[in-house]
Amino acid sequence: MQTVQTVKLSSGHFMPLLGFGVYQNYTTRESVLEAFKAGYRHIDTAQAYRNEAPVGEAVRESGLPREDLFITTKCISKTHGYESTQKGVDTSLSKFKLGNYVENINLITHRRLATYTALQEAKLSGKIRTVGVSNYGIKHLEEIRSAGLPMPSVNQIEAYCPIIRGKMDHPTIASIAAKYGRDPAQILIRWSLQKGFVPLPKSATPERIRSNANVFDFQLAEEDMSTLDALDRGKDGAISWNPVDAD
Repeated sequence: MQTVQTVKLSSGHFMPLLGFGVYQNYTTRESVLEAFKAGYRHIDTAQAYRNEAPVGEAVRESGLPREDLFITTKCISKTHGYESTQKGVDTSLSKFKLGNYVENINLITHRRLATYTALQEAKLSGKIRTVGVSNYGIKHLEEIRSAGLPMPSVNQIEAYCPIIRGKMDHPTIASIAAKYGRDPAQILIRWSLQKGFVPLPKSATPERIRSNANVFDFQLAEEDMSTLDALDRGKDGAISWNPVDAD
């Protein structure tokens, strides 16, 4: 198995460059075990996904060293707010049953500063190793800075939208995929990696889980990266609500 490539976060911890998302995955335990076999060491779940427990089951069953794994969850809206967040963190830990900590917890947008403060305190107590946010625009990040709080180590964008929701039949993407002898999903994951992002592809199909991880043995040429960049439609290309403009 290939060595897991990582990035060092501002928290000092290392996050694998490729993650496995489990949104709307109804065979989570089996899928995560398959992901581990394929080489993933970064699992992305959320309180709202209702599958933190099977993620924890898969981790324990895998036999992999806990220190080799990076587990992310996210605060559901009903646990936002200072006291609710504190309780939500403890609830997540009790569902994971992975010891007394989780690598990363992100918050989304509601009651931001109170929730963020509670997450930072959970980090200080050792329950979280890295605090992140989801779908934050510049003004939301500046709000944290203005409050004198530590900046987040992660900003997860469009956490619940898989790769353009499977719509990968664009002629440009298909052409580049044919050029490299890869499938469109691999091209888009590779593009994400080369842009410096940490993609979180999701699938419940074993073959697709393995295929999505097979992206470290080729590199897109600069002209192909530029061609894919040119497909950006800005806000008009949003496939879900656009959080950047949220107050």
